[in-house]
Amino acid sequence: MGVTTVTDVRHTVSVDGPTGSAVSGSSSPLTTLFTSDQGGHEQVLLCQDRASGLKAVIAIHSTALGPALGGTRFHAYASETCPEDAAVMDALNLARGMSYKNALAGLDHGGGKAVIIGDPEQIKTEELLLAYGRFVASLGGRYVTACDVGTYVADMDVVARECPWTTGRSPSAGGAGDSSVLTAYGVFQGMRASAQASWGEPTLRGRRVGVAGVGKVGHHLVEHLLEDGAEVVVTDVRAESVERVRSRHPQVTAVADTDALIRADLDVYAPCALGGALDDATVSALTARVVCGAANNQLAHPGVEKDLADRGILYAPDYVVNAGGVIQVADELHGFDFDRAKAKAAKIFDTTLAIFDRAEADGIPPAAAADRLAEQRMAEGRRP
Repeated sequence: MGVTTVTDVRHTVSVDGPTGSAVSGSSSPLTTLFTSDQGGHEQVLLCQDRASGLKAVIAIHSTALGPALGGTRFHAYASETCPEDAAVMDALNLARGMSYKNALAGLDHGGGKAVIIGDPEQIKTEELLLAYGRFVASLGGRYVTACDVGTYVADMDVVARECPWTTGRSPSAGGAGDSSVLTAYGVFQGMRASAQASWGEPTLRGRRVGVAGVGKVGHHLVEHLLEDGAEVVVTDVRAESVERVRSRHPQVTAVADTDALIRADLDVYAPCALGGALDDATVSALTARVVCGAANNQLAHPGVEKDLADRGILYAPDYVVNAGGVIQVADELHGFDFDRAKAKAAKIFDTTLAIFDRAEADGIPPAAAADRLAEQRMAEGRRP
């Protein structure tokens, strides 16, 4: 088992927040880590176990507020040059976003993220997950892992056999189970706050909501929206995911793809798949008045948040509203209590409203206001 470690032991806080996390393709991971405004990470591990085929990246952005906490993404990266570079960049961006998310969620945790490189349907094995667990354990608790895209509760049960700093485990293994339940609940609370700010009432009743991605989180969000009286339109790259939702809820409408969804007549657009969902073309085509979804790193590049504001579109910062999952897995570390975790996730409503108020008072987009509040908490918790 070999580990390459790049370490910057300073506890730094980036000045421009995760809204600036997208980096030009010409930037190398090392340039980002050491010289760019998107860097400031404390530690990055490149992990390889040839026997199992594991290639992974573990990025720790900050431990200013406590041990870094964030999920494990298992993904095959498409890149014309180097998929491994793309994976490192994703880990850096996601870890940085977790620092901000955990800070605004009120958790005593910093931000970290791991990426296992490859197609999980092709290479995921018990041996690979155990090898990954040994790498996480080698950090001695500086990084606490959980589920993310491509990893599931059953996977965390395997990882936990080698690593005590594993959350998102099954209830039978002493864990909290599927964190997507409270992720969706938190997004719904953020959407209610957005409705309050936009239309004067904290409800989606009578509003038309488009959900892009109805996988682990999106299909739970659809349930909340329907219960609240919203009209729901969905799309997903996986036809079976759409069919699952429509078989349970025939009143849900489906469109062919995300391009069709953003051009549909919507009140709210909810990106719930992978990052970069809000780029120049998307923002110019959107009909929705509110954007509030579960996907991480939704802003494709710096400046998109201003473009949204200029068009009169209220953006609920992704890392604020999708914090329900990390709230759930953090609670697991203290002996999981669902009601306690859900009550904390419900506070996402108040946090989102506070961000909108701060944005209006400072004359800045909500994404910038969220960054300022998160940076303030991290700076206050930073060790001298």
